[in-house]
Amino acid sequence: MNDPASFRFGDYTSHVHFTSSIEASRLSADSGVVLVFDRNTAGVPAVTGVPSNDITPSLARVVLPPGEKSKSWPGARRIVRKALEAGLGRDGLIVGIGGGMICDLAAFAASLFMRGCRLFLVPTSLLAMVDAAIGGKTAINYGGYKNMAGTFYPAERIFIVVEVLESLPEREFRSGLAEVIKTALLGDTALLEMLSSRKERILARDPALMEETVRRCIAVKAGIVGEDPREAGNRAFLNLGHTYAHAVEAVTGYKLWSHGQAVAWGVVQAAVLSERLGLADRSYVATIRDLAESYGFDLRVRWKPESLVKAMLVDKKRRRGKLRLVLQRGIGDTVVREVDPRLVAETLRLSPRNIS
Repeated sequence: MNDPASFRFGDYTSHVHFTSSIEASRLSADSGVVLVFDRNTAGVPAVTGVPSNDITPSLARVVLPPGEKSKSWPGARRIVRKALEAGLGRDGLIVGIGGGMICDLAAFAASLFMRGCRLFLVPTSLLAMVDAAIGGKTAINYGGYKNMAGTFYPAERIFIVVEVLESLPEREFRSGLAEVIKTALLGDTALLEMLSSRKERILARDPALMEETVRRCIAVKAGIVGEDPREAGNRAFLNLGHTYAHAVEAVTGYKLWSHGQAVAWGVVQAAVLSERLGLADRSYVATIRDLAESYGFDLRVRWKPESLVKAMLVDKKRRRGKLRLVLQRGIGDTVVREVDPRLVAETLRLSPRNIS
C-alpha cells in the first residue's frame, strides 16, 4: 500500500489510499465496526480481505438491496440500529463498501450516529471512486427526489482498489465515465485529452490508466471542495449537468437510465443552454456532444420539457422561482446563473436530439 494522499475539507482530513486489497485488520475500532454493503458488494473478498461467510464477531454487517430505493430513511435507520446493537460508541467505525448509493448512505448514517462516529469508505464503482466517496457530501432521497436530506461529513479514510473495476458491469462502468467527463470539463484539460486519445484503453479498463484517471478526478474534486467544503461558493460547480440529470431520474422513477447516463445528457444540455445564453460558442457544445456520443451515451430524451423543468424546480439550488444552473463559458471556465424556467423548457424543446 502506497502512502496515502491527504486532503483537508474544513475541519476534516481525508486520507486516500490506493491499494490492491484491504485486510480486515485495517477495519478496526475499539468499540466495534459496522460494514455496510449492498447485495452486489457483500461478498467481494478482494475489497474486504474477508470471505462473506467468515466475518469476525467485531465486524457487524448490514446488507441492503441495490438501487436508489435503499438510499432512504429506512436504509439509514437499519445502519444506525445495527451500530447500536453492535455496541458502537462515538469511536466506533462505520465502513461503506459499495457504489455511490452505499457511500452516500453509510456516510449519512455515520454523521448521525452519536452525532458523528468514525467513517471509512471503500468505493467499488468508478462513479464512487471519482465522485461520491470524495468531499463529504452525504444524502438520502426523499419524496421521490434525489438527495433531499443530507449532511457534510468527509470520510476519515478512503480505500481505492482499482482492480474491482475489471468486474464492474458495463452499464455501471460507463456511468462512472460520465462523471469523469464532467470532472475533466471542470478543470483538467490533460484528462480531457486522455479521454479523447486513449478511449480504447479506457474502455478496456487498463489498470494503470484507471488509476491515473481516478487520481486526476480526485485531485480536481478535492481542490474545489477544499476551498469550499460546505458549498457556499464554487463547490456548486461540481453539479455541472446534475440538475438536468436529477430531473430525468425523478421523472423516470430512477428506473430507466443510470445516474451517469443522466449526467452525460445533463452536461450536454447545460452546454446547449450555455450557447443559447451567449456564454459559450458552438465549438464548445460540439466538443462535449461528440465526446459523450463517442462513449456511447444516449443524448435523446423522450419526456416533455415541462415535466423535466417541473422536476428541476424541486432542486435545492433554485432561487426566487428561477433555476440556478451550473453552466460554462468554456472548458475550465464555469459559472452559476439564474435562468428563467421557461427558457430552459424552450431550449430543451428545440434541442435536436430531444423527443418531446
